[in-house]
Amino acid sequence: MNILFLTISRINGLEERGIYTDLMREFIRNGHAMYIVSPYERRFHQPTGVMENGGARILKVKTLNIQKTPIVEQGIGTLLLESQYLHAINKYWRDVKFDLILYSTPPITFNKVIRTLKKRWNAKTYLMLKDIFPQNAVDLGMFSKKSFLYRMFRSKEEKLYELSDFIGCMSPANCEYVLKHNPAIDAAKVEICPNSVKLQERLKGDRKESELLKELNIPASKRIFIYGGNLGKPQGIDFLLKVIEENKKRDDSYFVIVGSGTEYMRVKLWFDTHLPQNACLLAALPKAKYDELVSLCDVGLIFLDRRFTIPNFPSRLLSYLECSMPVLMATDVNTDIGRIAEEGGFGLWTENGNIDTFMEMIEFMVEDDKRMKEMGERGYRFLCENYTVDKSYKAIMKHF
Repeated sequence: MNILFLTISRINGLEERGIYTDLMREFIRNGHAMYIVSPYERRFHQPTGVMENGGARILKVKTLNIQKTPIVEQGIGTLLLESQYLHAINKYWRDVKFDLILYSTPPITFNKVIRTLKKRWNAKTYLMLKDIFPQNAVDLGMFSKKSFLYRMFRSKEEKLYELSDFIGCMSPANCEYVLKHNPAIDAAKVEICPNSVKLQERLKGDRKESELLKELNIPASKRIFIYGGNLGKPQGIDFLLKVIEENKKRDDSYFVIVGSGTEYMRVKLWFDTHLPQNACLLAALPKAKYDELVSLCDVGLIFLDRRFTIPNFPSRLLSYLECSMPVLMATDVNTDIGRIAEEGGFGLWTENGNIDTFMEMIEFMVEDDKRMKEMGERGYRFLCENYTVDKSYKAIMKHF
């Protein structure tokens, strides 16, 4: 099949690892022709053009800045995407007959592209639902349900669901939420299509001999907790900083925070002001160096704002599980990521804001090496059984 994938992820080549690039390689491995449309944000000063990499054709479209940028430009840029993408597809791939159109949220503004190409080629459409917008913005107080912005984006969201022949959700709670709040959707087209990775062997490094830990001045003798990923409003940064502040009282645990995002400078200011001795903040690292760092750590961390009414399922969980690390989570009560981790025996959960419980969870991880290792091993087995790309590929392809 000729498969078109629309995304706002920065895909420059399929050698990169990630939930989308890993899945695209799986399609190619199974004999499909992959066409990928990805943005060239204006900060990179590159024109629209096509490249080939890893067996895929990648159309890079010049856009406004749409990620990790002030909300006004992000909003305008997101609204312009569908016209920019459609214009570029018509210019470069007008005569390509697409059999399947894949796309993910965010954003919810690909309706025009999907509708046009679906009609032109009688293509099937599959939404990989990674983000439920605009409700997540309402949860974080960015605008209200009474606002024009909400009504406009909610209308686009409903039309996107209507256009989609199938909707793949990240977890059972995601499926339940979508069906509960969108009664017009046929339940038969909603299913689980999880975040997934192509497994690679990731051996634990020798902490005592690690040049990377020495370079980053991270003590190898302490239990190392790592948070890697976006540092933005959805992560509930206030509680993350509260945990680091409370951890000052311990001398056996060390926190490594790695990432970027709209709240990065606020986190950096906090670090510069408080100078915590058992924590460090690192700007986003090259992927290979980040993967090496994760392999040297003991426990993965996940934080989500407690105000969320939508069930998020952060993909950073996968990198932790791939390194056989147990996971500590502080989230809202609506996501099922904590329940899945506890039932799978590879993590502990509390509601974001419960500092006493979270510090007890840290103690639980520090006090018993054997138990921590067993939890990490259970996490790796859970990853192998549930979150590999062949599972996502089969979920999509069973319809064709």
